[in-house]
Amino acid sequence: MTSALPRKQRPPRTLKQRAVALLARREYSRAELAARLAASTGAVRSEIEPVLDELERAGYLSDARFAGALVRQKAAGYAKRAIAHALREKGVAAPAAKEALAALANEDELARAVALWQRRFGRAPVDEREKARQIRFLLSRGYAPGIALRVVRQSGSRLDDDD
Repeated sequence: MTSALPRKQRPPRTLKQRAVALLARREYSRAELAARLAASTGAVRSEIEPVLDELERAGYLSDARFAGALVRQKAAGYAKRAIAHALREKGVAAPAAKEALAALANEDELARAVALWQRRFGRAPVDEREKARQIRFLLSRGYAPGIALRVVRQSGSRLDDDD
């Protein structure tokens, strides 16, 4: 019986190597990457900030690029205010978030809500319960109550509009 040879041990990865490995998988906001590095390595903010600064200078880390990607990803399924909330939760700086959300300024919120409703339901509600479910769905995606009601009403529902 032969025993396995001991594996050559790799030196521990540096903070920069860990950050680049994370960024190779997907985009991160600066705040999100800092939190992820702190949680996985136990490093403190004063150790992480210089690494993040270096990655920004090199172009590997960009809040504007992250915000743009998030807006493009969520634009078809969420209202502008829901996307803005997601950007705030991810720690994206206000100027970068505002610039990314400007891409949605030319789009009609009602038209986007109708397109989402059409993909999800495609037919008018048959009863009050279904109508409420469709409205709740649109509300959960960040659309204003007025827009959600208009979308369902425009669907050709024969239900009373005494909301």
